[in-house]
Formats: sequence, structure tokens, C-alpha cells
Amino acid sequence: MALTEKFENDKIEVVGNHKHVQVRKAHVIEKDGVEISRTFEREALSCGWLDESDNLVDTDISGKDADVQAICNTVWTQAVKDSYKAFLIANKPST
Repeated sequence: MALTEKFENDKIEVVGNHKHVQVRKAHVIEKDGVEISRTFEREALSCGWLDESDNLVDTDISGKDADVQAICNTVWTQAVKDSYKAFLIANKPST
């Protein structure tokens, strides 16, 4: 009886005007090559965040899987980043 486990990105979606990337990762457990369990976790990524001077700081995706990095690098164009920065500034909470 051999139990194995693996993680795989089973769904990657790009959503919204600011190209948020949603990743659903499956945790698969197999017994003798037959799947006996599958659970999911999700993560949502945006192209960046504002620092204290309202500069957009790029999201660090260096630790993400290659397929996620490729999609982020493709959809997070400078135009998308500029639009997202303007959106974040326009929607900052009052202090």
C-alpha cells in the first residue's frame, strides 16, 4: 500500500478590470495510484499594493509556480498597474 500526495494548480483565472489572478490549488492523495482524497485552497493575487508614498509596489511572485508567474507577467502590463494604482489611490480610506 503506497500513499502519495501532490499539489497541483488545477484552476487559474484572471478576473476583473485590474487582472486579479485567482489560483485554486488541489491537494491530492492517492493510494496505489488511485485518488482517495482531493481538497482545495485558493489564493488571489493583485499586481501590487500602495506604499506610504502612494507608489505601487509590485507583488512578489518569485515563489509562485512557473505557470502562475507566466500568467501574472503576461496580464500585469504597465497599463494595468497604472490603472490599479489610480483605483487604489481613489479608494483610500480617509484618515
